[in-house]
This record gives sequence, C-alpha cells and structure tokens, in this order.
Amino acid sequence: MTNKFSGIIFDFNGVLWWDNALQEESWRDFSAWLRGYPLSDLEMAEDVHGRNGRYTLELLAGRSLSDKEVEELTERKEIIYRRMCLEQGDKFCLSPGAESLLDFLTEQHIPHTIATASAKPNLDFFMEQLGLARWFDPHLIVYDDGTLAGKPAPDFYLAAADRLRLPANQCVVVEDSLSGLQAAHTAGIGRVIALVGDGGHIRRVELPPNTDQIRDLSELERGLFGGSG
Repeated sequence: MTNKFSGIIFDFNGVLWWDNALQEESWRDFSAWLRGYPLSDLEMAEDVHGRNGRYTLELLAGRSLSDKEVEELTERKEIIYRRMCLEQGDKFCLSPGAESLLDFLTEQHIPHTIATASAKPNLDFFMEQLGLARWFDPHLIVYDDGTLAGKPAPDFYLAAADRLRLPANQCVVVEDSLSGLQAAHTAGIGRVIALVGDGGHIRRVELPPNTDQIRDLSELERGLFGGSG
C-alpha cells in the first residue's frame, strides 16, 4: 500500500523550470571571466547544481569572500543568466506537467512550496516572469538568503517543511541534483523523487538509496497525497 503524504516541496531550477543548459552556459561564461577557464563537467555536477551561490563563488575565486563580494559577483553572474532566460521567448516556461500538477495541488489544498538555492533577485524574477503567485505563497518559499547551510545540508528542506507546518517525513521532495537529493534524505523527507528529464546530469551520478525517479512532473503520482484519491 502506497504511503500517503501531506505536502510536497519542489526544488526550482531543473524541476519546475528546465534551465540546466542555461545555468551551465552562464556559469561557464562567468567562470571563464573570473578565473580564466570554464567549469568542468565534474565541477558542474558536484559544485554547481543544487549548491548555494557562496559555495560555488568561493570555489571559483579560490578564497573566502566577503558578503559584499558575494553579492556583487552573484549579480554579475545572474545578469548573464536572466538575459539568457528572456532570450528563450516562449520556451521560458514551466517544465512539462508542472502546471497541471500545481493546479491539482492548489485545488486539493495540498500544502506545497519551493526550496531553492536561488537568491531573492532570481526568485523575484521567476515569480514575475512565470506567474508563480498563481500557485505559491511567496512567504512559504525558502531561498538562499545567506542564513541557511546550502545543500547537501538538510537546512533548506527542514525550513520548507516547517513553513508548511508539516513533519519532514510527511513531505514529498522533487529534486534534480545529487546534493539536493542528499539534503532531502538527510532532512528525513518521507518520499524523495529524482527528476531526470532535464539535461541528464543526474544520470551521471549514483542516486542515493530509496530515491524514486520520474522523467517529468506529469509522472508524479497524485495518489501519493492523503485524501487525493
């Protein structure tokens, strides 16, 4: 018998918005500017996807950075990334199956939110450009405000479950990075699902035990949630 869960937490980049190719291109361009050469595929998988900005920036800089330096470098990189997003035109949209799933969660009053390593400027950009307020209460979204340890630490998912007023083991998490999956498992999330449809970088690493896989959000079972039938 399938366990029933009370809520769901989404990673954003690579899950609700399939942007891995853009993230990688913008990080490679930024890395070439900052240290003279682009990130390798291994660095991209282990040190970018799912990580918070400070971790990656300090890796590229080769030293600790002040808060002001992190802020300035982050904005320089994200200007590149946001420009690339807007250049996608109609392709800048929610991932396959996302709108239908989010409509279902909203109509059924199933608690849901986002836990993202993105900082506030990018979150605001996504909220406006993708109309996320239709489905998400911005006050419940957990983002990188500099106060939480980044994934693979469990802090983001513990904070998200807390904002939903749910125990972690009553939540489902959908992730697309190894560090994010590790974070969800460490947080004690009840059902951890790897989305493998965007970019394929997660296929190059070994998934943690007890991790399910889906290709896109249309494959996520509605029956996972109590009372959803």
